[in-house]
Amino acid sequence: MIFFLFLEDPSLDRHFRGHKGAVTCLDFSPNRKQLASGSVDKSVMIWNLAPKARAYRFVGHSDAVTAVQFCPFGKLVASCSKDRSVRLWTPSMKGESTVFRAHSAPVRSVSFSHDALRLVTASDDRSVKVWSVQRRCFLYSLNQHTNWVHCARFSPDGRLIASCGDDRSVRLWDTSTKLCINVFSSCTGPVTSVDFNSSGTCVAASGSDSSLRIWDIRTNKLLQHYQVHSAEIHSFSFHPSNNFLLSASADGTVKVVDLLEGRLIYTLHGHQGEVLSVAFCRTGETFASGGTDAQVLLWRTNFDRVCYQEMLLQHNRRATPDPAPHLSDIHPRMPHQHQPESTNIQVTHLRDIHPRMPHQHQPESTNIQVTHLSDIHPPPAPARVH
Repeated sequence: MIFFLFLEDPSLDRHFRGHKGAVTCLDFSPNRKQLASGSVDKSVMIWNLAPKARAYRFVGHSDAVTAVQFCPFGKLVASCSKDRSVRLWTPSMKGESTVFRAHSAPVRSVSFSHDALRLVTASDDRSVKVWSVQRRCFLYSLNQHTNWVHCARFSPDGRLIASCGDDRSVRLWDTSTKLCINVFSSCTGPVTSVDFNSSGTCVAASGSDSSLRIWDIRTNKLLQHYQVHSAEIHSFSFHPSNNFLLSASADGTVKVVDLLEGRLIYTLHGHQGEVLSVAFCRTGETFASGGTDAQVLLWRTNFDRVCYQEMLLQHNRRATPDPAPHLSDIHPRMPHQHQPESTNIQVTHLRDIHPRMPHQHQPESTNIQVTHLSDIHPPPAPARVH
């Protein structure tokens, strides 16, 4: 007799109300005790996750906040805004901050390097800029994008920067030479979000074409291409194990993709309107989502508790027409040997040949729905919010 392991459903843990406008960005503190959020209401909020702890509201930006991030040691929170500035906040009750004018147009993203010594920013002025955190001064600029730049991120080791924008490209930069070393240009629309996985071997990007692509940066090969949303993807987040990926979309859903199996496993309905941001905590057991309904939802991951080695042994016994997943793509243990059949790989297995047990999840709120793989007809995309 063969026994199969089953993933546990993600569950809504808490929700936070305090913003007066859409929640555009989220990030957890490294110690998992705080959650930062930014909003079109021009404020940054620090939610203390201990029971009954009060939240802090930081006011200083004069326009919508577009991105927030804790530094790797948790002592600072960086935010950027359409007001063209970057602020560095102390995440305490005083909420003290320093501010510098970073760009000549709205700033779309801000991100720390792994050692917290540098910041990288991206802007509608078509530039990516790198800053010294300690001296609060400009270091250098990267200028080959030909349209608005929406996002820029350091690699985990700080040696690379990935950036993306409305010119439909994803660019990789060498931080030592300041040169663009690669360009991925297979996206069919503006690219709004980019990030590295935790091992730094892959870079993912998403955008207005409602798809998500993952490349191996050592071979420059497209590994996976997901088309699971019906509208623009605003944000995504890798699980720290690199086994899963969250995405937030204008179609009002959060999707959870299993990267080892290359398939959609959950569709989460919790927000009324577009979902603008998602983020895993540093250890992966919780994640947060924010949207145009001004809510921040905190979820328990649950599905990351499964022992994946044991699950893969069970999967190997299945009778399935799908090829075995290429584990070396996401977790390389030797030089990459995978030779794809096509330069446009699409790993969008929406068929579950062996469906799981009947769904028993009872959400805590009537407006929260967790949809399994069998939900292959996503809701129609809502009217686009400009």
